Amino acid sequence: MSRTLRPARRPAFRAARRRALITAPVAALLALAPGTATAYPNPGRVVGAVVVHDPTMVRTGAGKYLLYATGGGLGHRASADRTAFTAGADAFRAKPGWWARYSPVPEAWAPDISYHGGTYLMYYSVSSFGSHDSAIGLATSATGEPESWADQGVVVTSTASDDFNAIDPNLFVDDDGTWWLSFGSWWTGIKLIRLDPSTGKPHPTDTARHSLASRPTGTKAVEAPYLVKRGGRYYLFASYDTCCAGASSTYKVKVGRATSVTGPYLDRNGVPMTENGGTPVLESHGRYIGPGGQSIMSDTDGDLIVYHYYDRDDNGTPKLGINLLDWSTGWPVAH
Repeated sequence: MSRTLRPARRPAFRAARRRALITAPVAALLALAPGTATAYPNPGRVVGAVVVHDPTMVRTGAGKYLLYATGGGLGHRASADRTAFTAGADAFRAKPGWWARYSPVPEAWAPDISYHGGTYLMYYSVSSFGSHDSAIGLATSATGEPESWADQGVVVTSTASDDFNAIDPNLFVDDDGTWWLSFGSWWTGIKLIRLDPSTGKPHPTDTARHSLASRPTGTKAVEAPYLVKRGGRYYLFASYDTCCAGASSTYKVKVGRATSVTGPYLDRNGVPMTENGGTPVLESHGRYIGPGGQSIMSDTDGDLIVYHYYDRDDNGTPKLGINLLDWSTGWPVAH
């Protein structure tokens, strides 16, 4: 989440059967131009504790869905069926003391949960609104459950003298076992660094910082990267424009793809994401305003895009959105 040109967060930032996610006939959707706003249906049905911001979700081996989101010590939701969600305790029983250096509240933002080598990992951001004096932290857990997370300290930082912002982290593990962390918000956009799998922190010798997406002219509003690999290609999802303004938000999700994890990422028209390219995946329509803060997860029935939107018919309250993704065209299409 960018901390520029946005109002302060409110404290509120603190699923029936799976086929309920299919909210429009797939054949009709695929008849439309893939990746366009007209091909984006409503979010799938979710109920219960669905007021969230920047959600990230994982399915445990026992079939339970664990969701974490921006706010406090990282707010938690759980579901047995991906439709009905209940709220629980935060990820951290006690907030790590170093957070106060970057956030006077203090609270954490934009978590990214994953499971590797028998351990749950969660990268997250600590900052203050409008600042890029920021830090990305790492926590680990044997179960992924709330209050079970052990803080592993700071991973990446940025200061006012840097041209990037160390927030909105996403861990990507390549097929060869190489670990990468993408992150960034506004300023010069989305960055990528290599991590050491033994520590989850920056690689000791490969210290290059790669640029994946940016907006060289006009607004600098690109953030919240998420990387996946499908069909031998790398795909970069990112959120564009302004969030956190309720029903006035202009957030949207775009994607580009590459043959190398370090890019260049191009949209369907061949425009690099470092030159303001990006093919739309989610955009505002009807009551569903400013979808973004997205993450991608694989489930038994396919890939999901998990995100927040602002409900125009409920005073712009941020709510959970989930849609399945279809990759049959070589580009992700929400349905």
